[in-house]
Amino acid sequence: MIVVKNVSHAFEVGKRGQKHKIPVLKDVSLTVKEGEMVTIVGRSGSGKSTLLNIISGFLKPTQGEVWIAGEKVSDLNETKFADFRLEHLGFIFQNFQLIPSMTAFQNVELPLVLKGMNEQKRKLKTDETLQRVGLLEYKNHYPNELSGGQQQRVSIARALAVNPPLILADEPTGSLDSETEEQLLQFIKELNEEGITFLIITHDDKVAEIGHRAIEIADGKILEAVLV
Repeated sequence: MIVVKNVSHAFEVGKRGQKHKIPVLKDVSLTVKEGEMVTIVGRSGSGKSTLLNIISGFLKPTQGEVWIAGEKVSDLNETKFADFRLEHLGFIFQNFQLIPSMTAFQNVELPLVLKGMNEQKRKLKTDETLQRVGLLEYKNHYPNELSGGQQQRVSIARALAVNPPLILADEPTGSLDSETEEQLLQFIKELNEEGITFLIITHDDKVAEIGHRAIEIADGKILEAVLV
């Protein structure tokens, strides 16, 4: 599902004429098979979020290749990658990334609007997806009217709306209390058992343990990949 080949990345810092590069990723390679749940663990600044941003197309690698579902996505321009995301990727963020002026229904519906789905099909699909995460009765609530756990479930519903084969998650439980975290992790495991591939960035040992493999990254390099 995901193949990362010899990816390196460096950020330019400093003023014009005095710029220098700071390496963040150094010759990283990894593979995530279809149906796997893989976690990437590491301290803040280790390069794990940069790696996720490169896989998801929000950053171009300085060198190396990224393949998703057989497509060399590192060669795609911004417009083509945006289209690719709508068809193949779902995202779960630590801070939910819901649009505050939109209801739960509208937030989940948004990727379907971007895909050009007609209104009747969008309504059915959005209701179905909110029902799946147990929030249909909250469809007309705005994010500030929902608990953190409910907001994260709306975020998951938005990710699921387009039936993605792959979901990328960045610290998905970072803003949740321990009880809500347990519930969310159980739901993620159920989705994985249904066949959705997951790549999860975390610094939380409890989250790392739900995957089939945990990959540790430090100072921009992969240290080890172990079965959990």
